[in-house]
Formats: sequence, structure tokens, C-alpha cells
Amino acid sequence: MERSLKVQLLCHTPRPEETAALAGRRCYSGLDNENLIASSREKDPAAFIEKLVNMGHVTPIEHASFTFAVEGVSRSLLAQITRHRLASFSVQSQRYVGETASQNEDGIFDYIVPPRIAELGPEQVAEFKRQMRQIQKWYDYWVDLLGGDRDAYEDARFVLPNAAETKFVFTMNARELLHFFTLRCCDRAQWEIRNLADEMLLLVKKVAPAIFAKAGPACLRGPCPEGKLNCGKINEIREKYRSFGNEIS
Repeated sequence: MERSLKVQLLCHTPRPEETAALAGRRCYSGLDNENLIASSREKDPAAFIEKLVNMGHVTPIEHASFTFAVEGVSRSLLAQITRHRLASFSVQSQRYVGETASQNEDGIFDYIVPPRIAELGPEQVAEFKRQMRQIQKWYDYWVDLLGGDRDAYEDARFVLPNAAETKFVFTMNARELLHFFTLRCCDRAQWEIRNLADEMLLLVKKVAPAIFAKAGPACLRGPCPEGKLNCGKINEIREKYRSFGNEIS
């Protein structure tokens, strides 16, 4: 069955901006913890976080973490996002969860259709689906031949494509999220992970607007670091993220 992206913010550090601001103030204050906490509560965390970020002192925001649940994405995306090492991932297993035809509504494992293929029209989408159905037959062949148990899933999965859908839960701290958004919101990032990054950014901005006020691709904060490889759409990109509520340098 064809699937589409869905991402939820499951939970996050309570009062993430207050926590980050308190951690930052700890670095510059000789007060004992009780008095520092009381003093910090009387001050605006947003202004102090802005000061920290502008100084490049971003380690305090590592104390705020965010946990997401993602589905409707491909194994191709999974290979990309797990390169972000300062994160924790729990991924639907292809060893324990079979992709047999009987477990899916239309007799095909869940899969993702790339937009460029979808834009070619219904005939090409139907052809893509036909190819997924053929792969399903190959997968079912090996599952049956290997005994139809978990060990069969383990080896039959080798014929599944990057298009196969996956689901996972992952956690990143705010500093790593800023790095993630810089790389993956960029127009030169692969379309699927860019779409995920945009959805994640909109979610975290609701609960920590000061931390993520300038989050997004690097071209929001200065010239594009890609040099001659830049997308050539800096004004369009900046306008897009203004609509997210971003501060543009």
C-alpha cells in the first residue's frame, strides 16, 4: 500500500527553554542552586537563549530533548537519518515484522512513491505499483521456502527495496536538532528527509520558539555555504521559512 509521511512530537523536556536558560546561567553565576533557580524563574528565558545562541554558546540547549514518532517514510530515509549520530533510534524491525502479502490491505508491503514518479502520471504510478507487487511475490516466495517464521523474514527481507516503508521513534537534543535542520532543511537535501525536517521544525517551534527562532538551512543566517553547488533560490527559501515564523538574518 502506498504511504505518506506522518510525524508526531511525542514528548519533550518539560519547559525546554527554561531548562536551557537555567543551564546557561549556571555557567555564569556563583549562586547556589536554590537561589539560581529562583532567580532564573523571574527572568525571560527567550532573551537569554537568544544571547547564548548569538554567542555560539549552545551547549546549554543540549539539556532540552525532543522525541518524535515517524511513519510513512522509506528505508532510504532511514539510512540517511541514522547518520545523525547524536540521536537515539528505535526502528520497526524487518526481522520481527514480516512484509507478507496477507498482512497488507492490497496485498503489497507498504511503500513510498517518489514525487518525480508520481508527477509522471497515473500510468507510471501503476507501473511502480506493479513492480512493488512483483517484489512482494519474490519476498513471499522466500518466506515460504525458508519456513515462514521470523528467521525466514530475516533473510527474505534482502529482496525488499529502499521504497519499503518504515516506522521509527527517535530522540534528539536541541543542539543536534539545530544541526539537523541546517543540513536537512536545505533545498539540496533529498526531498523525503527535507519534508520530514520541515514538519519537525514546525512542531518544535510551537514548544520552544526561542531555541528554534533561526533554525533551518544555513542560507537563512548568511550566504549559502554550498558555493557553486548552491540551489540558486535563496530568496525563495528565505520567504518559505519566514512563513514558518523564522527570524532571517
